[in-house]
Amino acid sequence: MNWKELYASKLKTIEEAVKIIKSGDRVVISHAVGEPVKLVDAMVDYVVKMDLRDIEINQQIDMGHSLYARPGMEKHFRQNSFFVGTNTRDCVNSGRGDFTPCFFYQIPDLFRSFLKPDVLLATFSLPDEHGYCSFGVACDYTKPAAEIEGVKVIGVLNPTMPRTHGDCFIHIRDIDVIVEDDTPVTELLIPESGDVELAIGEHIASLIKDGDCLQLGIGGIPDAVLKFLGGKKNLGIHSEMLSDGIVDLYEKGVVNCSAKNFNPDKMVVSFLMGTRRLYDFADNNPCIYMAPVDYVNNPGIIGRNDNMVSINSSLQVNLMGEACSEAMGLKQFSGIGGQVDFIRGAAFSKGGRSILAFSSTAKKGTISRIVPYLTYGATVTTCRNDVDYVVTEYGIARMKGRTLRDRARQLIRIAAPQFREELSLEFEKRFAEKYLEV
Repeated sequence: MNWKELYASKLKTIEEAVKIIKSGDRVVISHAVGEPVKLVDAMVDYVVKMDLRDIEINQQIDMGHSLYARPGMEKHFRQNSFFVGTNTRDCVNSGRGDFTPCFFYQIPDLFRSFLKPDVLLATFSLPDEHGYCSFGVACDYTKPAAEIEGVKVIGVLNPTMPRTHGDCFIHIRDIDVIVEDDTPVTELLIPESGDVELAIGEHIASLIKDGDCLQLGIGGIPDAVLKFLGGKKNLGIHSEMLSDGIVDLYEKGVVNCSAKNFNPDKMVVSFLMGTRRLYDFADNNPCIYMAPVDYVNNPGIIGRNDNMVSINSSLQVNLMGEACSEAMGLKQFSGIGGQVDFIRGAAFSKGGRSILAFSSTAKKGTISRIVPYLTYGATVTTCRNDVDYVVTEYGIARMKGRTLRDRARQLIRIAAPQFREELSLEFEKRFAEKYLEV
């Protein structure tokens, strides 16, 4: 049987496809904008209608409607997140769902060992002439999950999904049930950078040199950084994700990956998240090399790139340099993601640097993000031994190689002015000397 005949034999409606799900199954949903939103919604409808019970949902960033996480779904679904977002935060923090701490690069190993999935819901590009589909915008943990022995793969084949290159293909024979859907891949608009983000972006850009290899996230600060890189040359990319801002720099020749000593001429990435412009840029573009997250985010692999610069954000940093980037006290806000993966990878890199960047305050200037102690119950995402540079709109503080006393001085210097006196009093109490501006 050729692949076209296989395709026809596996083709089902969305309503038919979800019937392979049973009570007690563990269902993995493709990451971020790779989520097949209609298929996930159909699963919820079917499970409720048939009164199926105890289905565990594993996902990282949720970009659909997350109906399984709403109040009243507890007997049907148990959300077990590796990263919580707007739609799942209340589910986890109310106790209706769970959060499993895990470095991003280790999630595939969790699926191979402790959390073996029964079903994967994913979106793929249309097949090529040989019957191979691309994982498109979400290779990350999605491809490793599809390769677990015994997992049933329900694949939505979508003409709007870009066909990306790299270690990111699946053959029609390995998809158990095929669904066709042309709903546009979810887009994520880039927030406009304000004055604070632009100031932070300019500071970060001063730490980036020609030929550096970058890891960038998404949001106002990473986008602001990109605005200040127009004068740089021969930048490379090895990043868990790409967003729209990189397209301009590629088209200007600023990002060309020519100076990379490892995977030269390739932007190595695990997932994409942005607008249609990014997806069109990635479509059939051999410069972009998509690969699973246990490769892209593996600190040992990251460290093979010389001059690796990781740029991430945080919610709080205390005067020792410990960073909480995922929780507000006992409430889980997001997740570990790839922050520690890349901070440690940059530490392995010859000439590598890592940067934690954030606005100095929260809640319209009423709360300092630089604090004497992390909020009660907050977790340490990145320990003080790993933190390198900390950046706010007020400047740059270097942590590595500095004493606890020097770290506190540096952090107070880049805190918001209205909180420096309070932080200085803590400095006096802790170190039995006056804080002096440095």
